[in-house]
Order: sequence, then C-alpha cells, then structure tokens
Amino acid sequence: MLMGLLVIWLITAIGLWLVTLLVPGIRAKSVTSLLLAAMVLGLINAFIRPLLWVLTLPLTVFTFGFFALIINAFMIKITAGIVRGFEVDSFGSALLAAIIMAVLAITGFIFLQLFLFDSVFWLQIESGNTQIRI
Repeated sequence: MLMGLLVIWLITAIGLWLVTLLVPGIRAKSVTSLLLAAMVLGLINAFIRPLLWVLTLPLTVFTFGFFALIINAFMIKITAGIVRGFEVDSFGSALLAAIIMAVLAITGFIFLQLFLFDSVFWLQIESGNTQIRI
C-alpha cells in the first residue's frame, strides 16, 4: 500500500512538472516545492475534493462532467496557496492545468492497461457464460 502511494505521488509530481512546462502561468521554483505541491494536492484530493464532488453533483451532471474540471482547477489553486514555491497566476492557468492533468491521467490509465493486460476494456458485462467486452 505504501508503495502504491509513493507511485501515485511521483506520478502526480511528474504531471505537475509537465504542467509547469506547458502552462505559462504555473511555476515551481524547485524540485522540493514541486514534490511538496504533489503531496499537498494528493492530500487535498483525498480529503476535500470528495466532499466538493458530492455537494456539486447536480451541477456536474448538468454540465456533463465539465464542472469536475472546475473543481480540479480549484484544488490546484488551493495547493498553490498552501505551498511556497508553487505558483499559479490565474484561475485560467489552473483550469488549463486541470485539463492537462486529466488528459495525462486518462493517457496513463490506457498505457498502463495496455502494458499490463494487452488491452483496454472500458466496460465488461458478464451474464452466465457470456462475456461482452467493450
């Protein structure tokens, strides 16, 4: 379990590092601040984001999931407010970072599935002896 947390932390740090390279309004002054930002973002996502998701579920459903990106951008702004050396200039930069992090997460999930299991199944339905994989 500890190894899994470390892997997720490092993957988040790599994602944030890529975001600092791609988004002009986001900066990390050092590797330490980047690693600390990844840890704080992970803790915020573990404790605060689920509560916000539940409270904003109707709005998220109404916007077809787009509001989830707004919540993720808000989490990145909170992280920047907590961690010295990790700066986010505007909410627009945080939103672009949230979009990039989501694309990286989806891409990472697909590659992980391909490398570990040789295929990606988004939906698997089993009924009796019949299996349908989509």
